[in-house]
Amino acid sequence: MKAALFVPCFIDAFFPEVGIATLELLERLGVAVDYPLRQTCCGQPMANSGDQADAAAVEALFVENFKGYEYIVTPSGSCTHHVRDNFDAIPQTQEVQEVRSNTYELVEFLHDTLKVEDFPWAEFPHKVGIHNSCSSLRGLRHASMSELAEPEFSKPKALLSKVKGISFAELSRPDECCGFGGTFAVFEEPVSAKMGYDKVNDFKEAGAEYVVSADSSCMMHQQGCSERLGLGLKFIHIAQILNGANS
Repeated sequence: MKAALFVPCFIDAFFPEVGIATLELLERLGVAVDYPLRQTCCGQPMANSGDQADAAAVEALFVENFKGYEYIVTPSGSCTHHVRDNFDAIPQTQEVQEVRSNTYELVEFLHDTLKVEDFPWAEFPHKVGIHNSCSSLRGLRHASMSELAEPEFSKPKALLSKVKGISFAELSRPDECCGFGGTFAVFEEPVSAKMGYDKVNDFKEAGAEYVVSADSSCMMHQQGCSERLGLGLKFIHIAQILNGANS
């Protein structure tokens, strides 16, 4: 199987280790990975702010980079959600629609497409709390939603359960927003901060040592909240654990 790797701009700038872990993990699992060198951003920040003109140029470049691939994999639920559901600043040609439908977030790619049953190299002897971003939860259906009467499931937990030594902290409000939301954290700073404080306190009270997520952007926000409160929580992307990181 061949796939193109999309490393979002904020991961490239602030969390390059997540992009590296994603590449290494896919290659461990036998995927032949291409990395288009002219990639930049998916256009989500501009689109979230209503700036369709600037989003259009970025979206067009994204399509130019990733057209022709059957699988485009990225370690970001929010970016995947944007491409699949809100990537509409440019004309919706067949080529654009194919790129949109062929874009996958890492967890769903491992769980639904590759159907990985084992990570024999992975061991993480720590208690973790799982954070599902709003985009991955409600946009990509990573896990069941508390507001729906549906059977409980969690794709991230199903994957992490295959890692030796790991245990899970159960939150009182597992699918509550952490308050990041990109530009929301800038324009509604007090509300965003309070939501973040509530979220990290929930992790701490549940006994989590680490917070793990498929979205580094949410964890960046939560890490700042945790540090301000002196909670001592640690944060790690799910790709890093599945790739064999142990701390």
